[in-house]
Amino acid sequence: MSHSSNHGGNIAAVARSLGVPIDTLTDFSASINPLGVSPLVRAAIISALDALVHYPDSGHAELRAALAQHHGLPAESFTIANGSTELIYNLPALISGTKALLIAPCFSEYSQALHQHGWQVEQIVLTPESNFSIDLQQLETALSGGIDLLCLCNPANPSGTLYPQQVIERIATFCHTNGTFFVLDEAFMDFCEESSAKLFIARQGNAIVLRSMTKFFGIPGLRLGYAISNSTLAERLNAIGGPWRVNTLALVAGTAALQDEDYIQRTIADTSLERHILSRSLERFPCLRVYTSSVNYLLVEITRATTAKELQEHLLQQRLLIRDCSSFDGLSERFFRVAVKNRQDNQRLLDALEMVFSSSCEH
Repeated sequence: MSHSSNHGGNIAAVARSLGVPIDTLTDFSASINPLGVSPLVRAAIISALDALVHYPDSGHAELRAALAQHHGLPAESFTIANGSTELIYNLPALISGTKALLIAPCFSEYSQALHQHGWQVEQIVLTPESNFSIDLQQLETALSGGIDLLCLCNPANPSGTLYPQQVIERIATFCHTNGTFFVLDEAFMDFCEESSAKLFIARQGNAIVLRSMTKFFGIPGLRLGYAISNSTLAERLNAIGGPWRVNTLALVAGTAALQDEDYIQRTIADTSLERHILSRSLERFPCLRVYTSSVNYLLVEITRATTAKELQEHLLQQRLLIRDCSSFDGLSERFFRVAVKNRQDNQRLLDALEMVFSSSCEH
């Protein structure tokens, strides 16, 4: 059975509905690296075209070795997948139980995947008023109620909140004590790698880290992600599904991406600078509240004048796409998310917002 999920990045459908070429749209709804594809990745893909006459390496040996070097972990700790979303949908086959707890607002595919497999899904909904902080006592109490699986995104999506390692380690300890499997989604952690709990989680027997390579490295069309865990869990997760899950071009792209240190460092530096500038510029609008972010997107609340959907429609007239966040549990119709792009694109967004709010949101 197919399903339709509400995500950003649906630029092809928007272009079709408007009857315009995709390249006339600027997509702030999907948080993809504005640097585009790394030169090393581009060259690796071109070089691998002749290899398409062969089946992909089902053991993913080169990419796992590259990840091992990048993260300082054994190659046996990694499970490669056709995007981290594939791993989310494989979780019910990995974990015993029927009762899950999600820390919301969060990525919608967790609930979708679990419901497909008949799981009962509960939530702890974090609030904007608390800056999306986690009440550890509340969480510990909830886990003691027979929770089989806990899913937490760090950095959080869509808020961009980064939870300190010590908080993550306490949560992992709660899970261990209560027999709860812990899934830590670090899809955007490449932007603040020093805060990753990967080394701690990789030593646990009931926990796993999910990572994406599409956002930071700007290759969402290739679909590539991976899990980090102890070798026993990795072996079990690798056994789920059929062979050749990841295509040759994605595998060589992932390996090359990890080798492009210039691209990695430039991405981190550019994102930090442009996020700061964009955040401060958005805060100058009296009717906007910008939430602190550690990654390449900003969650923004409209405090008066209009809804996020209305704003989305206004900006679409300027060929700008933003993410209406009203579909996220815990967020109202006045929340939207924007990707941090390059200086020129960010200024286009600010200019368009100036036009929208010029009368209803006076400076």
